[in-house]
Amino acid sequence: MFDQLETMVGRYEELGELLSDPQVVNDTKRFMELSREEANLRDTVATYNEYKKVLETISDSEEMLGEGGLDEDMKEMLKEELSEAKAAKEELEEKIKILLLPKDPNDDKNIILEIRGAAGGDEAALFAGDLLNMYQHYAESQGWKFEIMEASVTSIGGYKEVSALVSGTSVYSKLKYESGAHRVQRVPTTETQGRVHTSTATVLVMPEVEEFEMKIEQKDLRVDIYHASGAGGQNVNKVATAVRMVHLPTGIKVEMQEERTQQKNRDKAIKLLNTKVFDYYQQIELDKQNAERKSTVGTGDRSERIRTYNFPQNRVTDHRIGLTLQKLDTILSGKMDEVIDALVVYDQTEKLAELNK
Repeated sequence: MFDQLETMVGRYEELGELLSDPQVVNDTKRFMELSREEANLRDTVATYNEYKKVLETISDSEEMLGEGGLDEDMKEMLKEELSEAKAAKEELEEKIKILLLPKDPNDDKNIILEIRGAAGGDEAALFAGDLLNMYQHYAESQGWKFEIMEASVTSIGGYKEVSALVSGTSVYSKLKYESGAHRVQRVPTTETQGRVHTSTATVLVMPEVEEFEMKIEQKDLRVDIYHASGAGGQNVNKVATAVRMVHLPTGIKVEMQEERTQQKNRDKAIKLLNTKVFDYYQQIELDKQNAERKSTVGTGDRSERIRTYNFPQNRVTDHRIGLTLQKLDTILSGKMDEVIDALVVYDQTEKLAELNK
């Protein structure tokens, strides 16, 4: 473990020098790649340096206590310092183990977020809109960009289906646990007798696929161009800018009309279609590994009910980790850190236990 850490420290120092090299600074692509690598190492190197300082403190305190000739006050002070340093050593060792866990290769990626109204009709579609707002506000709090890719809006303002591109630093690492069925319990606005109804919406989080990872063959693609409809289109009835793409082998379809030019809609559509098709084939492979998937919260069954939002009790319950918070209003406003942090810790603990078997 320590050889690995020393290698990481050496690489971190090397990256620091490279990132100040004018040739690297002027090469945007290489500079960004090295910057990401440096950022990934930063926390581990800082923790390891702190760990080495604690080891030095333990060594110095034990040496001074062994020399003798100290008054009682000095002895007590050194013993207290030694006790604190040993406790810090244990904590840092656990933190280092977590930092050295094998990293999900998708953690640094942007995501395509897909939300669908499921069981419950209009109420499910409205709840899908609530979830969309929750993730949008959370993304804003993280400094991420949130861009609607395609949306099917109901007559009362909910969403049958909506897809968004969320881009920024380590988006997938935080939102990958959100895939699954989300259940809401509340009195719908259309309910005249005040009865609580239960509805569901499904959330799917897919890491954005790079072009080299997935390239759809032209022969497998059907592209239709049509006139955009709905609000916001100055080009409506003038120029056909909306794009519909169908991946023929899987039947997966995307429609794009958010942009004002056909080319921009094409670019967005192919990006979304690539991700959906890649996810489709990946899910087939994951379905063959049920036992492995169920060992983590991040890759569980997508039909599984993962969370309940109970409005009468202002309660949110994540069923995978047994977490209940009486903060529904806060969480739906986008302040999701407490839930996401708990899921991250749970996943890390499970992986550590697996590693120590």
